[in-house]
Amino acid sequence: MSPTLLLDLDGTLIDSVPDIVAAVNRMGAARGFRPFDRTEVTPMVGDGTRTLLERAFAARDTPFDEAVEAPYMADYTAHSADETRPFPGVIETMQRFADSGWKLAVCTNKPVGATHAVLAALGLTPFLSAIGGGDSFAARKPDPRHLLGTLELAGGSVDAAVMVGDHHNDVRASLAADVPCVFAAWGYGPLSMAEGAAAVAERFEDLPGIARRLLNSH
Repeated sequence: MSPTLLLDLDGTLIDSVPDIVAAVNRMGAARGFRPFDRTEVTPMVGDGTRTLLERAFAARDTPFDEAVEAPYMADYTAHSADETRPFPGVIETMQRFADSGWKLAVCTNKPVGATHAVLAALGLTPFLSAIGGGDSFAARKPDPRHLLGTLELAGGSVDAAVMVGDHHNDVRASLAADVPCVFAAWGYGPLSMAEGAAAVAERFEDLPGIARRLLNSH
């Protein structure tokens, strides 16, 4: 069976914060919120859209209004690739994995509709055997069922898989699923979130060697 590389999206494959900040500010402008900047929004990313919006409202000392979620997602999805770009080395490294016989899959807490939109716009979809969004299953990261469901969609197996992510949700889901996790040091999460990860990668280009080593030892 081909090995499978499971990849988080925001902060791992793509630098999406610029478009997230813009969408949060469009939502906030209608409510009189003081504008957010990248430094403020980045720590809010990683736990899904609703949590992101709850954190934005809390940061402006305003009770959360759940009615904002659907229009926010529609607006964000329409602009999800305006400024978002893959991190350096992503396309070349994904091609290396594909050429080596690996399957690639995305496992993200971002809703699947927005995930498909941004991956297609950035030309990353052809590399992928499966996409597991935050609303694709009954659970999402850090619940291991999200990771395992995505792995099943990709046709992979636990004993031949590696997860890559920049958030403690990725590490926790991987540990619970018995899949080794590589922490993406270039991403949005602080290095303290790497606790429990099997390895830390400084660059996306480092992943092929690390993934092979982890697969062999696992």
